[in-house]
Amino acid sequence: MRQNPQRRAALLDAAIEVLAREGSRGLTLRAVDKEAGAPTGTASNYFAHRGQLLVQILHRTRERLAPGPAELEGPLDTEELLRRLLARMRRERSVQIAVLELRLEATRRPELHEELARFLGAELEENIAGHLDAGLPGDRDGVLLLYFAMLGLHLDDLTLPAMAAAHPADHLIGVMVERLLPHRPAG
Repeated sequence: MRQNPQRRAALLDAAIEVLAREGSRGLTLRAVDKEAGAPTGTASNYFAHRGQLLVQILHRTRERLAPGPAELEGPLDTEELLRRLLARMRRERSVQIAVLELRLEATRRPELHEELARFLGAELEENIAGHLDAGLPGDRDGVLLLYFAMLGLHLDDLTLPAMAAAHPADHLIGVMVERLLPHRPAG
């Protein structure tokens, strides 16, 4: 297998675009080559099979969605962090659609399901620990509720923009934080 990290990243980015545009059935190594503008057979030099490509797409989506240092600057405030998260997700629309496609594909591929569950589970635990370690309001259950609420809000924002526009996310984020992570007086 080839090891050029820049070429691998470019192929994975192309795969994300194909997956977002064509769905799982349209994702082939040949389609990735075409999207990347690479000679036919290039992707097969980097990914032994489609299953391996799917797993590596998952990891690349997380690289692309990770907040940059500037997004984590300033005083930590849950509401602002969630607004920044939503803005990042909107900027990376094709990455988000690819993640949804991976979730759907995982319902049909046990090996992808295991990897997705392990990967997203670890990411969720990291987010919960980061929230609690930062001293932000709420407990573990509140952070979990917020995660699932944001997941639903984001799903509608991504797939049904007209419906999402009728229920502005900025307002809903504020309400979610207020209701799910209430400030409790020290005592």
